[in-house]
Amino acid sequence: MTFPITRLRRLRYNSILRNLVSETTLTTNDLVMPLFVCPGENVKNPISSMPGNYQFSIDLLVEKCKKIIATGVKSILLFGIPEEKDETGDVACSLDSIVQKAIIAIKKEISDIFIIADVCNCEYTTHGHCGTIIDNDVDNDSTIETLARQSVTLAQAGADVVAPSDMMDGRVQAIRRALDENGYEKLPIMAYSAKYASGFYGPFREAAESAPKFGNRNTYQMNPANSDEAMREIELDIQEGADIVMVKPALSYLDIIYRAKAEFNIPVAAYNVSGEFSMVKAAGEKDWIDQQRVMMEILLSIKRAGADIIITYHAVEAAEILNQQN
Repeated sequence: MTFPITRLRRLRYNSILRNLVSETTLTTNDLVMPLFVCPGENVKNPISSMPGNYQFSIDLLVEKCKKIIATGVKSILLFGIPEEKDETGDVACSLDSIVQKAIIAIKKEISDIFIIADVCNCEYTTHGHCGTIIDNDVDNDSTIETLARQSVTLAQAGADVVAPSDMMDGRVQAIRRALDENGYEKLPIMAYSAKYASGFYGPFREAAESAPKFGNRNTYQMNPANSDEAMREIELDIQEGADIVMVKPALSYLDIIYRAKAEFNIPVAAYNVSGEFSMVKAAGEKDWIDQQRVMMEILLSIKRAGADIIITYHAVEAAEILNQQN
């Protein structure tokens, strides 16, 4: 049928009706808040390129988590800034490492929080790359051994999910085997399966103090021009034991999120990364956009594309808006 019999505006005149026919719903259950933990006590270092975000010492991180939980956001993603770095990331493989100690402290005080632990070496290496350097290149196979050991200690500390973000070939299989051999066969893996070599990570590198000291990450992170390759990466991670797959960044890769959800019967996470966050904040501060409206529109678009889980620095602010709507 066509106009005048068909008038699509009939379903838009009433707010209750608009909600009844809404195809996509965003809730606090969809959101994960990334957090940065650093050494010391009573430390709250502002991240200049990410307004409202901080590096927290463990004591203040626990208090921050309590406030996050109160908004209805139950999940966090943890990144660590170590006191010292080394050449291989081995410093992150101990129960005395910064993230492991943070997990233990948080779990001691908060029972209903869900902790996803990032597994990578870029924050922990002196050179800022995601693995061990051999002959001026990140060596794949020695790196995945470190990642597997790191994952086991994160599990021992109480992480609810481990999330390898390095993009080494075979790391999901190595981590799955190591977890299973140590009695953590029930612990899920959220793989950064389609992680692109993106310009949107700049603010994160300040936050995590993880900028590479030389070269770039193009030999292990994905070419932004490729989508079929992303499907191959995702398929391989699933075969190796990934329980959840992730697309990163989110906003410029909505097509990848859509394809991942359409082609694979598995939960899909999307990382609304630091650069995406900071652009919205910067434009909002200049009154070039309605910051809150654009934020919610972006998050809804990521959900509409097919993401089951949205990792975003907007999580708490978005939760407060969603709570007001209920």
